[in-house]
Amino acid sequence: MSSKKRGGGKSLGVIKGFSIQFLPYSEIRDLDSDERIRKILAIVLGNNILILQGKLSSVEEARLIGDTMAMIGHVKDFKGIELAVITGNERESIFRKITSGLANALVGGDFGAITIIGPATVVKEMKRNPKRIELLLNR
Repeated sequence: MSSKKRGGGKSLGVIKGFSIQFLPYSEIRDLDSDERIRKILAIVLGNNILILQGKLSSVEEARLIGDTMAMIGHVKDFKGIELAVITGNERESIFRKITSGLANALVGGDFGAITIIGPATVVKEMKRNPKRIELLLNR
């Protein structure tokens, strides 16, 4: 595949292919931390942007970041990951927060959150503001 040029002779480059994959929490609920991280890394290493229902624990998130840092330079064309978490409504009532916290503790996982994880070769940057996340992609 060759790059296309327009007008002033600037090369626009080739946009590398990627996929977006949704992973419901139910698919990782029964996995231990090591298996969760392996499953997530397998998806991201497949050049996919992962949308995960819920969020990882802070220990799992730190481990995921540590594992990806260790892989840089050892896995061909791997440059790390970009990660962002979107949580539910920040201004919900205290009663709602307590009941949803209790429900999340009983079934495991925070369903009021979505985690987005993408390979740094595809995702240039994730900009987060209170209402949305913008994914800036590499060419």
